[in-house]
Amino acid sequence: MEKNPCVSCGACCAHFRVQFYWREANAADNEHAVPPHLFEELTDRHRCMKGTARKHHPKCEGLKGRIGQDARCSIYVNRPTPCRAFTASWADGKKHERCDQARAAHGLAPLKPADWR
Repeated sequence: MEKNPCVSCGACCAHFRVQFYWREANAADNEHAVPPHLFEELTDRHRCMKGTARKHHPKCEGLKGRIGQDARCSIYVNRPTPCRAFTASWADGKKHERCDQARAAHGLAPLKPADWR
C-alpha cells in the first residue's frame, strides 16, 4: 500500500489563500458544498476558506490537528477546487514548488519520491 505524506502534513492549508467560485459553496448547485461557517465572501463571485486570507499566519479553519504531525481536513469531501487541485511534490512523479514552499514555511523538509513508498 502506498503511503500518503499529505495525510498528516497540512502545510498548504496554512500557507495559501484558498479562493474559489461562489457556487462551490452553494448547496443548491453543489452536492458537496463548502459548509457556510467555513468560508467568507471575497467578491460577488468569489469566496475563500476562512482563515486563509490573513496576511500573517494564514490557516484554513477547516484544518484540524498540528501541521506536520496529525493535520487533517475536517471537510475533505466538501473541500473546494483549489484544495482538490493542489498537488504535493512527487505525488505525480514531479516536484511541485508550491508544496515545497508551504512545507518550508512550517519548518518541514521538502517531500522526496521515497516519501510516497
